[in-house]
Amino acid sequence: MAKVRAARHGEARALTALVMRSKAYWGYDAEFLAGCAPELALRDGELAARRVVVAENPGGRVLGLASLELPEPGGDARGASAPGGAAPGGAAPGGVVARLGLLFVEPSVIGRGIGRLLYRDALRRAVALGVRRLLIDSDPYAAGFYRAMGAVASAGGPAGLVRFEVAPVPLAGWARAWTGGVPAVHVGNVAEFNAQFADASLDRAYRTAHDYACLAAFYSPRPAALVLPRPVPPGWIRLVGRQLDWGPGVEVHDGLAEHAPGLSEAVLARPALAARVAGRGLPLVPWGRTRPYGRLAGLEWRPRELRYESKSAAHALFAGILARGGHPGITLPAQWRAATRRAAARLLAERARAGRATVLKSEYGVGGSGTTVLTSERVRAAGGARAVLRGLPRGPLLVEEYVPDPAHGPRDLTYDGFVTGDGRPYEVGAAVMEVAEGAYRGATVGPGVVPAALAGPLRAFGAAVGRELAGSGYRGWFDVDFVADGAGRLAPTEVNLRLTGPSAAFMVAARLDELRGAGHLVRIVDRVELGARLPEAPLDQLCAELAAACAAAGAVFLPAIVTGAFDPAPWLGVMVAARDAAGLEAAEALVRAGARAAGADFGGFGGFGDRADFTGAGGRQSSKSKGERGARSR
Repeated sequence: MAKVRAARHGEARALTALVMRSKAYWGYDAEFLAGCAPELALRDGELAARRVVVAENPGGRVLGLASLELPEPGGDARGASAPGGAAPGGAAPGGVVARLGLLFVEPSVIGRGIGRLLYRDALRRAVALGVRRLLIDSDPYAAGFYRAMGAVASAGGPAGLVRFEVAPVPLAGWARAWTGGVPAVHVGNVAEFNAQFADASLDRAYRTAHDYACLAAFYSPRPAALVLPRPVPPGWIRLVGRQLDWGPGVEVHDGLAEHAPGLSEAVLARPALAARVAGRGLPLVPWGRTRPYGRLAGLEWRPRELRYESKSAAHALFAGILARGGHPGITLPAQWRAATRRAAARLLAERARAGRATVLKSEYGVGGSGTTVLTSERVRAAGGARAVLRGLPRGPLLVEEYVPDPAHGPRDLTYDGFVTGDGRPYEVGAAVMEVAEGAYRGATVGPGVVPAALAGPLRAFGAAVGRELAGSGYRGWFDVDFVADGAGRLAPTEVNLRLTGPSAAFMVAARLDELRGAGHLVRIVDRVELGARLPEAPLDQLCAELAAACAAAGAVFLPAIVTGAFDPAPWLGVMVAARDAAGLEAAEALVRAGARAAGADFGGFGGFGDRADFTGAGGRQSSKSKGERGARSR
């Protein structure tokens, strides 16, 4: 694997020759190359000043180089950049500005990740130097590379070159605080968490919950290990690891609990694995806390910490916060706990006769399971309130007034935060969710996603909930879900004391901002239906081609929930990222079109660009016993 080091005195002549070989890769004639040579030449005396670094392989062969150039006092930074093409240009005014002055790769290794390695190293160095604006004047042939790396085209720049800009930023402060700034072990105990509440959404095989355990890949910005109930395709790990720059050595322990909810218990039953997972001093991050997970992590189990997973308990929490005042933009819908089904039917019938819409909720349930929205028309069409209730899951029911839809703007929003082990609450951000018929379908995070008029009240109330949770002893991730009403107010509806789909999107946004510059919007789409049950090789091919096609448009594609592709009714959970709403919509449309094409003929996925080469990315170490890997006979 290549590594980056500072260029050394005495290397300038050899590096200049590499630059010229790389420039010639694009087919320029000798006269043009001769004209470029003076500007592209490197001199030993300027290597340090221009912050030149090289990428070299384990044998010491130099494979590429890059320079990060800040203006001298009273002058301009020199140079312009492109892997295989560069020219000078003046520094743009305003802010701390630097230039990616040179970025060239040996022709024999172009397309093998060396340019990506050097580019991301330049962004990291720019952050360390306090750079807030990085300019790139690219050879037209290299423009696609920078677009795929996340740089944004802008006006200006020298004639004949393509100007790009990027805003280098460090990993978000909340993301560093979440795991202490180090890689973490991610435990995908989704079914285990849900089972402790007798969640009615769990099927007997726990298939759907185990599918959602794939989100363990995104429990923090960079994992050290993934612990998963079902076997996952190695190609998925390589692709996600490459997109998020995990580097080598991410361990995958999968196939541990395919037909039972107890992932933590399955790990505890394997002492060597339990020691590997929990005994290295790395943070452990679960989907949610359970008694078995507490044994695995060596944490005291306090079930009362999770009491606000109850929707009625959360409603009481909201009421207490509002009673103290200070949240004029928040309203709370009335809620009644029906002691019996007959009582629930009576309440529902009364509201239906009055023409009022009603929300029926189970005490527990994820992703909208156990939540039903009923208008008076729907109650009549079903044959009355008792007929409606016969079709709902058994167990206690909450009857809640329906909050009227807003005239415009988003309806379903969420606030995400967490409480650290020492009791300090952190805000992560706000997101807009897609909800249909009470069921969660996905979410979008990023700058400007939540309108400013809603963001202020939402964040203030979410922070108040976080303080209450910290005071109650809860430690870990949480979110507060809201609906917007017709008067522009927000109504809190529930608390989730666990990770969620939006939390995965926040993690990816933080990582992409660090790798590609600030400003990513990320959308997680809960289910993209596939028309065919895909074997691993065609699934890998589809995902690779979708990733390449999105990259060509400056977007990012991540298969988020991949094991659903092997289910009887196959589907994928996906994430897409872009710099603006239009790019996000285009990326999602591309992914959905690719899924439809895969269903029509999973043997070939034409029309999505050249297939990317994902070998060698995202290292994998895993136990090879059948008990830990599971059989692979799809």
